[in-house]
Amino acid sequence: MPETTNLLWTPQMLSEYAGDAHLRIIDVRTGEEYAAGHIPGATHFPIYGLNTYDTDEAPLRSFVHMWAFLLGRAGISPHDRVVFYEDLSGMTAARGLWFLEYLGHENVHILDGGTRAWRDAGLEMTRDAEPPTPVTYDYSVVRERVATHHDMRRAIEDPETLILDTRSDGEWFGTDQRAARNGTIPSAVHLEWVHLLRDDGQFKAKDELEAVFRSRAIPREKEILALCNTGYRSAHAYVALRLLGYPRVRNYVSSWQEWGNRDGLPVVTPKDATHAPNSALD
Repeated sequence: MPETTNLLWTPQMLSEYAGDAHLRIIDVRTGEEYAAGHIPGATHFPIYGLNTYDTDEAPLRSFVHMWAFLLGRAGISPHDRVVFYEDLSGMTAARGLWFLEYLGHENVHILDGGTRAWRDAGLEMTRDAEPPTPVTYDYSVVRERVATHHDMRRAIEDPETLILDTRSDGEWFGTDQRAARNGTIPSAVHLEWVHLLRDDGQFKAKDELEAVFRSRAIPREKEILALCNTGYRSAHAYVALRLLGYPRVRNYVSSWQEWGNRDGLPVVTPKDATHAPNSALD
């Protein structure tokens, strides 16, 4: 994996790069939020909803092609330094970072704390915007950064792999149904993604993140395959694990929308006290 140095940028770091010809600031919020005020120089790229629910080879390949086309339309080239942001260090910005790393992009970051941190630093927002100049986004996928349903099924019985479910308690226990079937993947460990953030919307400090993952016995020597409902919350966990230097982390991009709706894939509903609610972490 690429270096973990500066995966997260502060507002000060971003402001110092203002005007850099190879900097692309990407606002992943809604169009209304972008129009109401955004970081100067930012391009609007609303990636929430760009999903695939089939990780077989052909549909996943088509999904990647679509992403590459849209990245090029947004003026992003593989050689650019890309910084994603939203209102906080959220799952959509994390999804952007993960996807670019999956495409082999090396210089990709998140503005830690998003627009909240930007405003708190006394930096200005703007309503001015210029359309990006389209480019061609060439890529070479890094297969070991994505998990398919085949990978998840193999991981169930693999002692060297850990499945990390980052959804809510309701989804984990099957009381909040989002697909045809409730529950989780056999052998999965549960850690809701919100426990990786501070109250101000920034990622927790590394020692705090270490404690959170340690509380769920998530060792760095195992390969971690993260899932949620559509691959956003699991991308957030991917970033947190990357920050801590976990060497082998994958995001199950289709997550429960594929697993819970695909016949023949095993599902369990946690019942016993060994799967304690994540509120115990608060």
